[in-house]
Amino acid sequence: MLKELTFDPEREADRIAVFIRDNLARAGFHRAVLGVSGGIDSALVAALSVRALGAENVFGMLLPCERSNPSSTAHGRQVVEMLGMPSSYLDITPMYRPLVDASPDMGGIRLGNIMSRLRMVTLFDCSAAFNGLVMGTGNRTEWLLGYFTIYGDGASALKPITHLYKCQVRALSAHLGIPDEIVHKAPSADLWEGQTDEADLGFSYDEADQILFLMTEAGLTDAAIAERGFDARVVAAVRRTMGRTAFKRVMPAMLSTVWETR
Repeated sequence: MLKELTFDPEREADRIAVFIRDNLARAGFHRAVLGVSGGIDSALVAALSVRALGAENVFGMLLPCERSNPSSTAHGRQVVEMLGMPSSYLDITPMYRPLVDASPDMGGIRLGNIMSRLRMVTLFDCSAAFNGLVMGTGNRTEWLLGYFTIYGDGASALKPITHLYKCQVRALSAHLGIPDEIVHKAPSADLWEGQTDEADLGFSYDEADQILFLMTEAGLTDAAIAERGFDARVVAAVRRTMGRTAFKRVMPAMLSTVWETR
């Protein structure tokens, strides 16, 4: 792993906690809501939010569906119990079932996007009831690769860990005492049986972290990255994925309010 991706975890945890607390305060809030999926990213954001705001001010929602792995719910419950957060459980299957019934040929990607957006609808409604803001749980690797759903898991009021690569998420999670079985399990959006992030992407997060850092922060060309020992095909795939999903990382294009007069 690149030495540039190492950092002081305690200092970073404090920095993120201040970021969460200050940004909520500026918006007139002191509470947070997030989906606790049983994965490492949401576990880390939950821990950081509790560090910033206190457990009583962080509400976690477990939002599985009929396709979810039971271990994901078990891990989600483990996180909220460990942190002492208030939480709720809601199976979202009845929410998307009419859409599936109306489109029997619907594939996994379409259904995955629908589930992700329904979860975010639920979280924003909860945020209104709890009088808090929705915390995003995406990391920098996912952000740069566009591995998120627009208006689904890509939507939130605050993104506390979108500056951290996946390897840094693991390091900070381990430092904060997130259970090993969560830190080290295969990353998955848990949208259908057997789905994993790395199988979807076609390369590992460890490769992506380093290649993306060298492309973005270091500004190296693909050839220069390959010269450092990375597979040129993987470098090209990472570059291609980042370019293909660039539209996800910007606000929707709009025309200006200046009209041409005749």
